[in-house]
Amino acid sequence: MSSDKNMAIKISKLTKRYSLYDKPQDRFKEALNPFKKSYHHDFYAMKNVTIDIYKGETIGIIGKNGAGKSTLLKMITGVLTPSLGSIQVNGRIASLLELGAGFNPEMTGLENIYLNGTLMGFTDEEMHSKIDAILEFADIGEFIHQPVKMYSSGMFARLAFSVSINVEPDILIIDEALSVGDMAFQMKCFKKFQEFQEQGRTILFVTHALDTVIRYCNRGIVIDAGEKICDSSSKEAVDVFKKLLTGNFYPDKDQNENQESAKYPSGQLFKNSFPSNSEMLEYGNKKALIYDYGILDKSAMPMTLFDHNSICDIVVKIRFNDKIIAPIVAYSIKDSKGLEITGTNTLMKSIETGSYTEGEEVEIRFKQELNLRPGAYALSLGCVTINQNGVEVYNRLYDCILFEIIGGAEMVGFFDLGSEVTVER
Repeated sequence: MSSDKNMAIKISKLTKRYSLYDKPQDRFKEALNPFKKSYHHDFYAMKNVTIDIYKGETIGIIGKNGAGKSTLLKMITGVLTPSLGSIQVNGRIASLLELGAGFNPEMTGLENIYLNGTLMGFTDEEMHSKIDAILEFADIGEFIHQPVKMYSSGMFARLAFSVSINVEPDILIIDEALSVGDMAFQMKCFKKFQEFQEQGRTILFVTHALDTVIRYCNRGIVIDAGEKICDSSSKEAVDVFKKLLTGNFYPDKDQNENQESAKYPSGQLFKNSFPSNSEMLEYGNKKALIYDYGILDKSAMPMTLFDHNSICDIVVKIRFNDKIIAPIVAYSIKDSKGLEITGTNTLMKSIETGSYTEGEEVEIRFKQELNLRPGAYALSLGCVTINQNGVEVYNRLYDCILFEIIGGAEMVGFFDLGSEVTVER
């Protein structure tokens, strides 16, 4: 254990190396080769990582898929053995690494509670005293007496999390398992997190919900390609991760300065900077074509991750294939459930868009304050006109850009109306 009594976990120069073989027989050839010839190449899932985690901290670990986050947690909990380095843990760990891990699918939920307790070092008598609290939190009713192979992913998460928090851990480690639960259950879990924080317990979890990191964590760690690239406040860690996602993260200061002063390359289409959405729907007679589009941050760079209340430009570039008079350019935003929650167009804003002949182009920009509730959204665009036959659609792109709002703002509904509250006595 660490000599520092306030230390919960001490990680020193941690490395996890895997030997990868191009063909299965290469492993056999390497084992029998009299000259110790190597047939493999090394892959480092974790490389020389050092982290000190103190009692009472709530730490969010973020990174792209395959960055090494889960590998780190598995080594902390003893599921994986480090190739190099050391891990010292001070306290009892309860972990929820993978959905259903430690559960026997043929046994009932109740039997699995006792099984998990045994794995954690509790006697049946000790687990019996915790059963009522576990069942109350899990709230899965009569399914507790059914084999867990019948459970939905949400029921698995409920039971596994309930067991983890009710064995009185000093350190709680969670890897994305809560993402499968419904909203009410997630709120219940985060309320329990707050209770743990007040009790001075350590929480360590991996998540892709960046607003959760900002809201609940007092520290954030960013992992990329097996290396720790940021260990700072939760807000700064999220900012670093945003740069990482968009290819704008440079550890070197001079490179950062150059990046910040850089402009988006002229002549390059904005839309090519955004991940393609296979569910995008396009239709229209193409008399006017939306040939480029994007959401730009305050630095005029394409972005899919925005802080709550930040300013952005929604850019729509149109090429005309016919004579068009006063086209109406519009955008709308849907939430993750497909509900259209806001939008506007040039007609609503009383903007004269002009007249165009074949071959001409125009760029329309909507400057917006993103006061939406943190979450995932989809942007749709359109170019239409209204004539005696009704609405004539030149070009519509549904769900052409998927983006996310992050931040610690809490509100009811979809928008923050910017309320200012005063109290007078």
